[in-house]
Amino acid sequence: MPSPQQNNESSPEPAPETSTSKDNKEKGATTNEIMIIDPDTLELDLNHGRVSKLENLEPLTQIERLFLRWNLITKIENLDTLVTLRELELYDNQIVKMENLGCLVNLEILDLSFNRIKEIEGLENLHNLEKLFLSSNKISKIKNVKHLKKLTMLELGDNKLREIENLEDMPALTHLYLGKNKISKIKNLDSLTNVTCLSLQSNRITHIENLDKLTQLTELYISENGIHKIENLTHNTLLQTLDLAKNKIKLIENIDHLDDLEEFWMNDNQVSDWATVENLSKNKKLATVYLERNPVEKDPMYRRKLKMIAPSLTQIDATLCQS
Repeated sequence: MPSPQQNNESSPEPAPETSTSKDNKEKGATTNEIMIIDPDTLELDLNHGRVSKLENLEPLTQIERLFLRWNLITKIENLDTLVTLRELELYDNQIVKMENLGCLVNLEILDLSFNRIKEIEGLENLHNLEKLFLSSNKISKIKNVKHLKKLTMLELGDNKLREIENLEDMPALTHLYLGKNKISKIKNLDSLTNVTCLSLQSNRITHIENLDKLTQLTELYISENGIHKIENLTHNTLLQTLDLAKNKIKLIENIDHLDDLEEFWMNDNQVSDWATVENLSKNKKLATVYLERNPVEKDPMYRRKLKMIAPSLTQIDATLCQS
């Protein structure tokens, strides 16, 4: 089963690197300086370059995309001349502070995932920013983003957030990723009426609630929480993907109005009664269902029964249905 946190279009998973190899770099392996060969380039890729310092970038008078993933950079600096920059990726470095970004007024994509950042700051002048990736840092509070009126994607998965807050009046936001935090309650989302994808995986949520105003929602990922009941989805009629895996749910209910539902992930729950599974017959577009590791899976007729209940299924758990 795929995870939306891995569908980050600007931040795919890095190539495997053992902790030992990275530790060796940090303990004194050779580092490199940035050397500019073509000052007129629009794109510069220095991924895996063992770069330890942002410097010598002044000749890049036309640069639009700068990639510095998987390096040893500790400080954001010396970017003042890169006013043409539209995309900056500093994924998987050792940066502790968001700073010295004020001159990047044309920046549209900023990726600072997998660093050591504790606070969202330094974005005051980035009014053209459309995508902000800050996953796998040490951020404990959502703040200083409300002025980003063009922001469509905010990725804050795998941080230390306890509350959903300070996201009011962000009309362009369509994708919000808050998985793998310490959030206990869904709240403060009413103004995000254009959000189509919401990820709240691996938190401490016990109730599905306060989603009434998210009427454009097509994808809801809320697996690995403490949810006991499917509820309060009355106004989310456009849902196509609903991920409720690894919760404590016993009944499949309150989804018969989801006419566009195609993906329903309910593996690792407590569904034991086939009568409740039969409620899936109302979802005529259902293509994929995950119910493995529920008590009903022990039935030797498990797959056949599911297919009879929902003839539209093309995949049950990880296996395609036979035509």
